[in-house]
Amino acid sequence: MTWWKDIDGTRLLIAPDSSATGNNDGHLLSLRHPKTGHETCYLFVNGVLQELNWLKQSYRSWFLWNYISEDGCIYAATTIDPVFLFLPIFEEARLKKADCPGKFRSLDEIIFIDGYPGYQHLLPLAENCMQVVCEIKEIGSSKYFRLDDTKVLAWLYCKVSKLKQTLPLLDKNYAAQDEKDALTSTVSILGEYVKDEPWLSLLCDNLNLNLPNEKAPKVEVFPCAMESNVGSSTSLQEKSRSDKKSNRTGKQAKKVKLETESQNIKEMFCRASRSRS
Repeated sequence: MTWWKDIDGTRLLIAPDSSATGNNDGHLLSLRHPKTGHETCYLFVNGVLQELNWLKQSYRSWFLWNYISEDGCIYAATTIDPVFLFLPIFEEARLKKADCPGKFRSLDEIIFIDGYPGYQHLLPLAENCMQVVCEIKEIGSSKYFRLDDTKVLAWLYCKVSKLKQTLPLLDKNYAAQDEKDALTSTVSILGEYVKDEPWLSLLCDNLNLNLPNEKAPKVEVFPCAMESNVGSSTSLQEKSRSDKKSNRTGKQAKKVKLETESQNIKEMFCRASRSRS
């Protein structure tokens, strides 16, 4: 559990402890959401990509040491398989036609997305993880990738199987479902991260499954429009405490802040990063 302090106040982020596994440095990246294609914020730290979600808590505050945070919301970073994010990009890049499986292309070509420089941070990650769903040709020291439908479908089957086994452990309502309902729930959740065409439709056809027309609950994620670095949570906490001590005298009264809709997470957190430099 980590907290950041900026000029708008302190906010609580629940995320894996990077100080125990790496160098603490991370990046807030603007990437395309794998389902909608909308610009969305992700946290990339110590080689792990994490999705940022927001849980609104009305009329609540957080007690952090001897400090009270007015923002009672929870900001959570959860690990996401990067294959989900790369899948639509590799699908577009292969230029598949009805009579042709598409072209082999280098990662530099595939990952270069105009307006999204954040993908350049993920090049080593793409080379490692996309081998599971791609055909690869090596010419000299260069590798060329092409998405393979059969491998993608096998990967989706694996995701369905693991998620279907996990859901009953998380919620007793899933444990009470019969086999068909359990499979439908599993694929519906997975469908939040893959496009309807071609992958979700292809998966449902192979599973002989018809998903209900009602929309699945919307996942609250963060839109964002800029790249920034996220430093050590420990050093940020130390700076917060020292700033608070130095500002005890002559502190201006806080204005009442009206509750609003979801805000840009980078605007919330990047100021703390900049204040370190």
